Amino acid sequence: MDPNWNDNQPIYRQLRDRVVEMILEGVLGDGDALPSVRNVAAEYRLNPLTVLKGYQELVDEELVEKRRGRGMYVREGAKRNLLKDERQLFLQQQWPAVVATIGRLGLDLEELLAQATAQLEKDGEESE
Repeated sequence: MDPNWNDNQPIYRQLRDRVVEMILEGVLGDGDALPSVRNVAAEYRLNPLTVLKGYQELVDEELVEKRRGRGMYVREGAKRNLLKDERQLFLQQQWPAVVATIGRLGLDLEELLAQATAQLEKDGEESE
């Protein structure tokens, strides 16, 4: 997790978003334990209640489950559910602006697709 917090949104929300990113990137997988509230609070100099609030949002969203006396764990299917939600959010909020820019610039769709495919292949090779 990145210890640099910004003033744009509450820290507990930023913490929640960072855990979501870790799940989406595969850093945390189904059944993996989240770092303890105490450890995160100590490492990033946060109030434990702030960490707990961020984690509770993940529980409320059914991405993480509490195991009494053992901690918090990524729920089965969390990444799949996040990807579904993130894809829908992208298509509703960001894609219309992308399409408008493509039209405004008169970009060729086949050329864009070829460039996107090449970039995805390159990114895949770099992550291996």
